[in-house]
Amino acid sequence: MSAEKRIKPLHGVGQPPFFGIDFSRVSRWLTPAGIPFSRLHDVGGWFGGNLFADVPNIFRDFDADPHDPASYDFTFTDMLIKALEDGGVEPFFRLGVTIENFARYKSYRIHPPKDYAKWAEICAGIVRHYNEGWAGGFRYGIRYWEIWNEPENHVDPALNEMWTGTAEQYYELYDVSAKRLKALFPEIKVGGYASCGFYALRNPGDPRSDFFLTFFDGFLDAVKKSGTPLDFFSWHSYAGIEETAEFARYARRKLDEAGFGGTETTCNEWNPSHELRGTFRHAALIAGWMLRMQNEPVDSAMFYDARFGLSVYGGLFDPMKDETYPAYDAFLAFNELYRRGRQLPYETGIPGVYGVLAEGDGDRCLVLANTRDVPVPLTLPGKPLSCRMTGGGRRFEEIAIPDAVPGESILTVTMKGDDA
Repeated sequence: MSAEKRIKPLHGVGQPPFFGIDFSRVSRWLTPAGIPFSRLHDVGGWFGGNLFADVPNIFRDFDADPHDPASYDFTFTDMLIKALEDGGVEPFFRLGVTIENFARYKSYRIHPPKDYAKWAEICAGIVRHYNEGWAGGFRYGIRYWEIWNEPENHVDPALNEMWTGTAEQYYELYDVSAKRLKALFPEIKVGGYASCGFYALRNPGDPRSDFFLTFFDGFLDAVKKSGTPLDFFSWHSYAGIEETAEFARYARRKLDEAGFGGTETTCNEWNPSHELRGTFRHAALIAGWMLRMQNEPVDSAMFYDARFGLSVYGGLFDPMKDETYPAYDAFLAFNELYRRGRQLPYETGIPGVYGVLAEGDGDRCLVLANTRDVPVPLTLPGKPLSCRMTGGGRRFEEIAIPDAVPGESILTVTMKGDDA
């Protein structure tokens, strides 16, 4: 491992926590945790709450003129993005629509656009508004623009909750949109396609999961043949830590083999065992996931998700008590590494126990996550100064340096640096 390796922005999140148009929880919770990204997908509930981020919420009449500022309704998305920018959280803008979980009965917005070139111009208007001040807009310099989400959600378009078209229709939409956006805004990063994931690597034989791999192969072939820009490839995983590490290596290898060695990869939906929400085990697994991915070929990650509302996947905040779950502490802990910046060599040598050591600010920080249900010995690579713990009823609480890492816990240990 190179001593100059940087801590990666792996503690990003999906949609940010807000209620109605009260965005105060962004600065209350995301800012202290140093959250680097908030991905704008599934924002605001069904159909994007009819207000936020989705292309049909911003451009409500597809037959309108995409060059006319009056055709756009940026009102509520402006408010959301301003709250993120003011809170130091970079928006990761998904250009597309919210998932329609009951599409098998009736679908509304998940169909291929009737004119791909026009859809690309609409997206260009959105980029122009937020990055070039167009239509009373801003100059935020939002870097990441993702085209659609999970278009391969099901092999049968009639059962697909995100895209009722064919694979080839999505490849064409991506081609037209990516080329147009990069031609107009060469400084931004354009990518996709928010893949459902690579579960068939572990459990082949399920037609839907197998289709995920087939779709990925077809996508890489299509963008290579057409010379389509692919600044980043996004993918999802709701599998365990070690399975996701394998998926990360697979995505990187496939991109490299296809000639996309410079393309970033982001796992921008992940959540190990979302059914454990509110438990210290969930917190330990989340911390372990981020620590493991620090040493895998993934450039960024966004937990699904940080919503403040009713959802089995909303794993960070309790909407009934208006407080954080233990999982939030995993992001506080990882941010202690991220803000120091430089990774140093370190391995726990214990299966199920994950650790990363970072240096900066004149000291060092070691974060350990024990996902096992029993304590393991604590060996520190330096003289400790302080220790915080999440686990056993403690919430990122300062404690005396222990002899062991308790089961299902996170330790954040500050140590003297070389010059101390």
